[in-house]
Parts: sequence; structure tokens; C-alpha cells
Amino acid sequence: MLIEREARLGGILKQCIHDGFGVLRFGEKLSGPEYAERYMDMFECAGIEKMTLTFVTSITKEKGIFKISTVSRSGVEDIQSKTIILATGCRERTAKQVFIHGTRPSGVFTAGTAQALTNIYGQLPTKRCVILGSGDIGLIMARRLTLEGATVVGVYEAKATPSGLTRNVHQCLNDYHIPLHVSHTVTKVCGDSRLTGVEISKVDENMTPIKGSEEKIECDALILSVGLIPENELAESLGVKLNGRTKGPLCDNLYMTSVDGLFSCGNALHVNDLVDYVSENASDAGRAAANFVKKERERVKLSVGENLMYVVPQALDLTSELSAVLVYFRSNDVLNGKKLCVSVDGKTVFEKKYAFLRPPEMERLVIDFSKFNLNKNSSVEFSIG
Repeated sequence: MLIEREARLGGILKQCIHDGFGVLRFGEKLSGPEYAERYMDMFECAGIEKMTLTFVTSITKEKGIFKISTVSRSGVEDIQSKTIILATGCRERTAKQVFIHGTRPSGVFTAGTAQALTNIYGQLPTKRCVILGSGDIGLIMARRLTLEGATVVGVYEAKATPSGLTRNVHQCLNDYHIPLHVSHTVTKVCGDSRLTGVEISKVDENMTPIKGSEEKIECDALILSVGLIPENELAESLGVKLNGRTKGPLCDNLYMTSVDGLFSCGNALHVNDLVDYVSENASDAGRAAANFVKKERERVKLSVGENLMYVVPQALDLTSELSAVLVYFRSNDVLNGKKLCVSVDGKTVFEKKYAFLRPPEMERLVIDFSKFNLNKNSSVEFSIG
């Protein structure tokens, strides 16, 4: 059974009308709705039951069985299940989460909200805007709003390098002559009922605003693309352990969390760059959930060393098949000509050289761990050097 809180399946893909989806999964460029439609057709063909416009209010576990409490137009209903896959996606950070001061006028939108207004509801939310943050959604919306006739004054990024994919910087900003200002942030919003302008400041290497560098820019909207946070309130209510770096659950190579029978995938697990990767690990999580058997498990932790932001998964289930383990990772800085190294008990057992690594661009590889003779006392570390 699939439980969905919106009226239609497809998640965020419904409003992503640009192309670029499906290159890895289907070998062609699709728009978001087209990509979602393909999986919806597969879903219908499989005859899986679904509940739409249904909210999960709580999940509890007793004697190995999950009880899922839901609310829908039909009323309150409890559903029991041996396994659950959390595919709840992520949410956008807001203005208050990035400490923007000033009044509370209308005209401050997250990039996803601006995207929904433009692509789903056909409403242009701005005629002259400033975009804070250079995440992929912000870059894509800079291009989209420009195509709809709005003026994008500029994209302002507090970090010294863009936060989005390199191709999006070129295709969405450079091709449309939209300026990108790194090491700048919005420190104040102005206006009473409606936004009339924002205050921009330069920031130092610690991303602290530099006094005296303030500049006022007139605009009628501020669009925020300042990061995504995996949606894991339900997971936390079950006592799932979270990873401080991914903000998602700690999981093993089967995508099972610290709670037996509870799996996580997609952006609920960690923020992905490509929907193809989301579908890939979701398929693996679904397969593992279908084959789940309660038993004693031996796990070995995958630790993160030098120059790495994080690795997914964070553990290996030694009772599972380890000949082709899918690993995702991000570097913590821009690096050129470096090697990813995997060491077991201090000895390097795997290396792969990368010409170029950037934190916004997640890397994927498959490793055969079955040949390393791992046991529960093994020490496995990933590092870049």
C-alpha cells in the first residue's frame, strides 16, 4: 500500500516541468511530470493499493508490528504492517532558518513555492526579484521567471562557490545573463504589507556579514533557495537515529534504519542531485523491505575520514549480499585529482581517482565488499586523499 498526502501521485516532480530527468534510468531526457508518469504507469500495472489525500498522524511499533494512524476524507483509520518505507522527501529551509531580519511582508517565497505558483497554478509571483542561495531549484527558477518575463536582479550566495550543479549554473544563469554574486547574503527585508526591497551584504570566510558593505536593492519578491532538510518527524517519533551530516536516518546497505523493519529512501534519507538516483535507491529499499525477515544482524560501521562530507550507507549488514554495494558520497570541499580510498583495519582495499569533486555534486559507485573478509569488529573507513 502507498499512502500519499496529496491528491495526485508524483511528489515534487509534478511541478518540475524542465527536462533532464530519466537520462540514467530511461536513457532519455524527460520532464518531471513525464518521469513521474512512467512510474505511475508501472505502479498501476502492479495493482498496488493507494490512499491519496491521506495524512499519517503517527506510527507506533509493538511486538514487531507497525501501527500507522491515518486521517483522510473517509475518517480515521489504523493500518498494520510488518515493514514501512519512508519516502517522505524533504522540505525547504525558510527565511527564519537563515536569520534574515526585518519586517514580515508578503513576497518572501521559497523556491519550491515560487515554482508551484508558476508551473502548477499559472501565477507569476514576481516582476522583479532577488534570489538568495544558488541551490538547483533557485537556479532553475531564475531561468523560469526570466522566461516568464520577470526580472531577476541577481542570485546571491553566501558561500564562495555555487551550491548547485555546474551545468545548472551555465544553463540557467550564464545562458540568460543572470548575475551570480558569491560571498553575499540578504541581511534584511524591507516593506510593510508587501516587500519593497532587500539589504544585501558581503560576507567573510566565516559567512559573517561585513559591516559597511550593505547595499539596498529594490524588488517585489525574495526567493529563497537556501537548502533542503529531509522530512523525518515520523522517523524520529519511532526513535530512529539520524545522521548529523545528511539530516536523514542512519541506514545500512539495505536502506534499513536503526529500527528493524523501517526503511528509508530518496530525499528522506539524504538530499539527492538526480531523481534517477532517488529511483535507484528506492528500488533497492523496496526489494529489501519485501524480503525482510526478522533476525539477528551483524553490522559493521562505515566511517568518514579526511575530505568527506558523508557516505551513504553508514553501515553494512554482514548477513546480506555484499558483492555489489551501492555507495553515495560528497566531498566537503572543491578537490581536483584526488582519490577516494576505502580502508579495512587500516589497510587500503579500494581506490578510485576523480578528476574533479565538488560538494554540490554527489558521486556514486558500486563496491564489492564480499572480498574483504569483513566481520563485526572490522574498521571500514572512507577518505579522500
